[in-house]
Amino acid sequence: MFPNNSIQVVVGWLLDFMLGDPSRLPHPVVAFGRWISFWEHRLNHGCSRKLKGALLAVVSVLITFFAVWFLLRWLRPYPWIEMAVAGVLVFFSLAGKTLRREVRDVFRALDRSLDDGRRQVARIVGRDTSALSVQEVRTAALETLAENLSDGVVAPLFWCLLLGVPGMAAYKMVNTLDSMLGYRTPRYREFGWWSARQDDVANYIPARLTALLMLLAYKPVSSFRAKPRASLKHLFSFVLHYGPCHASPNSGWPEAALAACLDCRFGGTHDYFGQPVVKPYIGHNPRLLEQDDLQTSLRLCFVAETMAVILVTILCNL
Repeated sequence: MFPNNSIQVVVGWLLDFMLGDPSRLPHPVVAFGRWISFWEHRLNHGCSRKLKGALLAVVSVLITFFAVWFLLRWLRPYPWIEMAVAGVLVFFSLAGKTLRREVRDVFRALDRSLDDGRRQVARIVGRDTSALSVQEVRTAALETLAENLSDGVVAPLFWCLLLGVPGMAAYKMVNTLDSMLGYRTPRYREFGWWSARQDDVANYIPARLTALLMLLAYKPVSSFRAKPRASLKHLFSFVLHYGPCHASPNSGWPEAALAACLDCRFGGTHDYFGQPVVKPYIGHNPRLLEQDDLQTSLRLCFVAETMAVILVTILCNL
């Protein structure tokens, strides 16, 4: 395990819990995006696109890791400053508060009108939202909540546990590369191939860990619901069956966990960049999602997030 300090994790998580992503402060992910866009426009043409894309992905991750590592090492003679800087970097790497706020805003927008809901959900999903029904907007929002609990919270904490704050920052670069280049379109199919595979590897364990944490969070959260509770055995069987049923090797696991807890169905065919993409259904109950499902999902993800922070904090001190 990489040397770490649990105080940095707790400070960063508390900042995220209180503030979310501050719109008025410069965010490292914005800088990552500009870096990726700069090189993509200069390299993604001609021959050897797959090789050039792979070099960009690997070099970008290594630069991020060692830049943060050298920064914290340079600050080591000033432990309070080092801890503060590391805590802020952890804060910038987590997205739990913002994720919950964005998903809640989708449901609020739907209360105003379907068009408002479509516009709001377009902020957090990659699919075409112009023709989505009310049910599809709600489904898209909750699918994103589950998937990004892994990408935006559990995976950064996992890599922080293994490789410290530099590893956490490097993971954010991996995730940003995938979100910008990892599409199976003519433009990115070759150039973004490595970025997509790199992200698959980085999220393999965190995605499954996220599903496990969500299932463990089900019992305390389900006490708030009037509906009958499913057994943990049934939930685990559900996730093991439906987790692999996704085009992504990782996204299906947290989505299956949330679908199991809500007893609903995710997936289906949607348009991406003007092309229909068929996603197998996750779950078998096509019931309409309600406002109560949002509240349950938000509680479930927050409890799972808290469990992840506690787990990482404990393991950092071993």
